[in-house]
Amino acid sequence: MSLAGDDQRMSETSSSEREQALEARLVELEMRVSFQEQALAELSEALADARMEGSRNEGLMRVLLEDLGKVRNALYSSDPVDEPPPPHY
Repeated sequence: MSLAGDDQRMSETSSSEREQALEARLVELEMRVSFQEQALAELSEALADARMEGSRNEGLMRVLLEDLGKVRNALYSSDPVDEPPPPHY
């Protein structure tokens, strides 16, 4: 009878240890998921900010290219006869 009692206690102990190990593993996995959700939210926000900045930069670039085109047209379309003589004359 003593052996049967020892086996039952060992079975209960190892069952309890397995439950504790599973509980610890579950807690660790829940923490990982929580951190990943937080990281995903931060990355999503950073991506949204980058997209908005890209749109602003695109608009700014368009305006600058238009202005550059106007300046080029003004420089190349001017008639040399209309320009004043250089200062050394």
